Amino acid sequence: MAKNPSFNPDSLELTKKEILEFCDRVIEKWNKTPEKNTNNILAMTAVKTSIVWTDDESLKAIWNAIISWVFELLYENALSKGKDDNDDWTRVMKKLKDKK
Repeated sequence: MAKNPSFNPDSLELTKKEILEFCDRVIEKWNKTPEKNTNNILAMTAVKTSIVWTDDESLKAIWNAIISWVFELLYENALSKGKDDNDDWTRVMKKLKDKK
């Protein structure tokens, strides 16, 4: 995996359009089994509605905080894995990569 030296997760900002597209992808995935995901679909639809009504600067602040928090959680999770569990972490990363 090539590293981008200018990438800084602390300054990552998503546009309103990108956030709405993310919500749409999640809803589309959940719609494959709507009987299991009815509440999730309703909740994500509510999230989408709030995104539409929220100003761009607030969205950038909110999603920047969410993304930074996720990176922090992933980092902490990686650190919590012992050296004996390294293969497990490698498997998790491969699953994430294969999902793309």
